[in-house]
Amino acid sequence: MNPSINEKHPAAGDADLAEADRELRAQVRRAGSLLGDVLQSQARSEVFDTVETLRRGFIALRETEDAEQRARLMSTIDSLPAETMTEVTRAFAIYFNLANLLEELHAHRTRRRLAADGDPRWLGSFNRTLADMAAHGVTLDDAMAQLSNLSFIPVFTAHPTEAKPRAVLDALRRIFEWFQQLTFGNPDELERAEIEEHIRQNIQVLWKTEELRGSRPTVEDEIRNGLYYFRASLFSSVPQIYRNLEKAIENNYGERVDAPAVLTFGSWIGGDRDGNPYVTARETRYALRLQSREILSEYLRRIDELSSRLSFSARWCRPSDAFLAGLEDDEQRLAAHTGTRPERYAAEPYRRKLYLMRRRISAMIDQIQTELRLRAERSERPPLAYASAADLVDDIRIMRESLIGHGDEAIAHDRIKDWQRLVETFGFHLARLDLREESTRHTQCVQELMAALKIEANYASLDEAGRVEILDRELARDDTPALGRLDISSDVEDTLESLAVVREFTRTLGNAAFGSYVISMTHSASDVLALVWLMRVTGVYEPGGEIAPPLAIAPLFETVADLEHIEPVLDKLLENSHYRAFVEAGADDGMLRQEVMLGYSDSCKDGGIMTSRWQLYRAQQEAVALCERHGVDCVLFHGRGGTVGRGGGPTHQAILSQPPGTVRSKIKFTEQGEMIFAKYSNPETAVHELTLGVTGTLKASGTRATDADFSDKAAKLSDRGERFYRDLTENTEGFFEYFQAATPTAEIGALNIGSRPGSRPSKAKLDKSSIRAISWVFAWAQSRHTLPGWLGLGTALTEGGVDTPTLQSLYREWPYFRTIIDNVQMSLAKADMTIASEYAQLATGQGHIFEAIHAEYERAVAGILGITGESSLLDDDPVLRTSLDRRRPYLDPLNHIQIAALTRYREGGDRIWLDPVLRSINAIAAGMRNTG
Repeated sequence: MNPSINEKHPAAGDADLAEADRELRAQVRRAGSLLGDVLQSQARSEVFDTVETLRRGFIALRETEDAEQRARLMSTIDSLPAETMTEVTRAFAIYFNLANLLEELHAHRTRRRLAADGDPRWLGSFNRTLADMAAHGVTLDDAMAQLSNLSFIPVFTAHPTEAKPRAVLDALRRIFEWFQQLTFGNPDELERAEIEEHIRQNIQVLWKTEELRGSRPTVEDEIRNGLYYFRASLFSSVPQIYRNLEKAIENNYGERVDAPAVLTFGSWIGGDRDGNPYVTARETRYALRLQSREILSEYLRRIDELSSRLSFSARWCRPSDAFLAGLEDDEQRLAAHTGTRPERYAAEPYRRKLYLMRRRISAMIDQIQTELRLRAERSERPPLAYASAADLVDDIRIMRESLIGHGDEAIAHDRIKDWQRLVETFGFHLARLDLREESTRHTQCVQELMAALKIEANYASLDEAGRVEILDRELARDDTPALGRLDISSDVEDTLESLAVVREFTRTLGNAAFGSYVISMTHSASDVLALVWLMRVTGVYEPGGEIAPPLAIAPLFETVADLEHIEPVLDKLLENSHYRAFVEAGADDGMLRQEVMLGYSDSCKDGGIMTSRWQLYRAQQEAVALCERHGVDCVLFHGRGGTVGRGGGPTHQAILSQPPGTVRSKIKFTEQGEMIFAKYSNPETAVHELTLGVTGTLKASGTRATDADFSDKAAKLSDRGERFYRDLTENTEGFFEYFQAATPTAEIGALNIGSRPGSRPSKAKLDKSSIRAISWVFAWAQSRHTLPGWLGLGTALTEGGVDTPTLQSLYREWPYFRTIIDNVQMSLAKADMTIASEYAQLATGQGHIFEAIHAEYERAVAGILGITGESSLLDDDPVLRTSLDRRRPYLDPLNHIQIAALTRYREGGDRIWLDPVLRSINAIAAGMRNTG
C-alpha cells in the first residue's frame, strides 16, 4: 500500500491535506461572499446584518468562550421577529448547501490530482484492487470469472429523509457545474468573472425558491423525483464505470477485454406498501411505466447522437453479413407493419439501421404514453417492439462487430459501446422494482380468502404449526381455486391487485422488471408460505410452469428478537418442499438463491447500536451457513439508512466489515433519502461511490472465514450495551416525554418530505414501537444528541467485561469492530452536549434523563479514545474532523434559533413561529449532512 495515501480519505496524500484544505476554504469563502452579495441586494438590510453578527460572533466563541458575548448573541436571537428569523435561517441553509457541494468538488479535485501524479490507486479504485489481485497471483481468467459472478445492487427508496424539492436540486446542480468549470476549466479573468456571475445568479434563484413543500409529495411525485438521478448522473456514470474497469484490467493484465456486467439497480419507489396506504396497484403501474419510458427515451437520445456520427456510406465500407441480415429483417418488419419499405438513409447502412431501431423503440414509448394517458390497467407490447432487451443488445453488438470488421475498432469501443452498457444494465425496465408489505397484511389476505373460499374459517387464529399445515395442503393441490367475485375487504383487494400488476407487466417487460417481494416483520415460516400461496392463486407463480417466478421472496428480519430467531425460521422454510420448489423454479441459471433482508434501523432503535450490529453480524453468519447446508446460495440485502443509527457509514468499509464468507459475489443495499442526493446527484461522485461498492463486493467475496473467534467478547459488549440502552429507553420514567419535548420530533412531521405517514398508527402508550426509526434518528440529530448512533456503547466498553488491551486488539484485527468504533466516532463528533443541554431545558422536570445521556456520552468518548489511542475524536480522519470543525460555528446559531422558535411556538401555539422551526430543521440537516 502506498503510505502517502490516507486510508480514511484515500484520494488525499497526507502531505497535501493542509494545502487541499486551504484551497477548499478559499472556495467556501468565495461562495459565502457571493451569497453575501445576494443577501445585500435581495434581502432586507437587517437580514444580512444579523447573519454577519451571528456568523462572526459564533466563530469567535468557538475560538474563545466569552460569557458576555454569548449573552449578547442569545439576546440578538431572542429579539428576532419571526420573519427575520426565517430569512436568517434560510441564509445559513443555503450556505451549508454550497459548502456541501464544494466539499464534493474538493474530493473530485484531490482524486484527479492523485491520478495526474501517476498513481490513481486510491483505496477502492479498480486499478488498486486489480493490482492487489494480480500481485496475489490471481490470473486474468480468475479475475474475469470473479467479475462475471459479481453484482452490486443499490436499491433506491422513497423513505422521507430528503427535504430538498426538485427546483432546489436543479439549482444546486447548476451551481456545482459552474464551480466545476471554475475549478477544472482554467478560466482567464474574464471567464472567471462570467462564471462567478452565473453562480451568483443561481444563488439568487435559490434565495427566491421555496424550499419547503406546501403539501406532502404524492407517490407519483416521489417516482418522478427518483428518476431525476438516473437522468442527472447515472446514464453518464454507468458507462464510465465500465470504461474505468476495462482500463484497470488492461493496466494490470496487459489485455483489452470486455468487462462483464457488475451493476444492477433496484427501486422501492412505487412498490413499497409497508406503512404507506398511498402506494396502490395504480402507483406500481405508474412506476413501471415511467421507469420504462425514462430509459427508452435515453436510448432514443443515444440513437440520435450515434446517427450524427455513423454517417458511413455503403460505397466506402462493407458491413458484415450478420449486420446486413439484421437490417433486412428490420426493413421487412416495418414494411409488414406499415405496408411500405422505408427509404431513409438507403446508402448509409448504419444510419438506416439506427433509424429502424428508433422506430421500434419509439413504438414502445408511444404505447407507454397511451397507457399513462388512459391509466390503463393492462399493459401491451406493440407489434414493432423488441421482444426483450437482450435482442437490442444483440443488435448493438452486431453493429459494433461490423464496425470492427472494416477497421473502425476505435469507434466501436466509443459511444456505441457506452449505449450497449446502458442496455445491459438497465434493459427496458431501468430498475428492478421490489414490492414490500408487512406480514400481517398477508395473514389478513389468507384469512379472508380462505374463509370466502370455504377452505378455513379461522386461519388467523391458528398457531404456527396449524398455519403451515393448511398452507402445505393448499400448495399441494393440483388445481388453483378460482377467486372470481369474493366478499373481501378493500385492503385485501389492493394486495391481490398488486400481485396482478406483477403478472401483467412480466408479459411486456419480462422478469427483469421485478426484483424481490420483501416481507416486513417476518416472524415465522408461515409468513413466507402465505405469500407463496397468494402468488399462486393470483397466477404470479405456477408450480412446474415453464416461466420462472418474476419475484424472489425476501423475508425481512428487523427487530433484535427476529434477528435472534433467523436460523429456525429459515431452516423451517428451506426444508419445506413447496417453498423449495418455489426457489428451484426461480433458478434460471441453475443456482438456487435465497435473499434475506436485514433491518438496521429498527434493530438499532429496539436494542441499541452494540446489540443491533452484533445481532446483524450473527444473523448473517447463521443465514449463510444455514442456506449452504440446504444447498442454497444466500444473497444478503442490507436495509441501511444514511446515519450511523440506521446502519449508515462508508459503503466500502461496510462491505469489507461483513462476516468473512457472507458476501458471496452479490450484495444489495438500500439507498435512502439524502444519501441518494449525496451519492448520485453528480456523475463523478456517482462513479466514485459505485466503484467503491463494486470493489468492496469483489474484495469481500474473496475473503475466507477467519480462524479467530471474537464472538464471546462481542456478546459481552452487546449484552451490557443492550441492558443500559433498554434501561434508559424503556424503564426510565418520562424518557419519551423527554424525547418529545427535547427534540422537534412533532414538528418534523409538518415538513411534508414524504408520502409515507411520518408515524405509526396512534397507540395509547407512547413508546419506541410508536415511533418510526427515521423520525427517531432525525429528531435526535436535530437536537445534537445523535444518541441512536452511540447510546449504550460507553457502558459496553467500560462495564462489558472486556479489558482495554483486548478492545485495542479487536480494533486492530477485526474489521467488524473497527467499523463500529469508527462509525460511532462520527456520531459522537456530530453530537454537542452543550447544545443538547439547552434542548433538555425544554423538557421541564426531566433533567435526570439528560444527565444519564450526558454521562453515557462521556463514557463513550473516553472508551473510544482509550481504544484508538488518539487524543480526540477523529484524530485519524483529519478531512472529516476539519469539515465538522468548519461547520460548528454555523450550526450553533441555527440550533439556538430552533430552540427559540420552538419555545414560542409551543408556548403560544402561534403558527408564525412554526415557519422558522421548519426551516431550521432543513438548515441543520444540511449542516450535519444527514437526516435519518
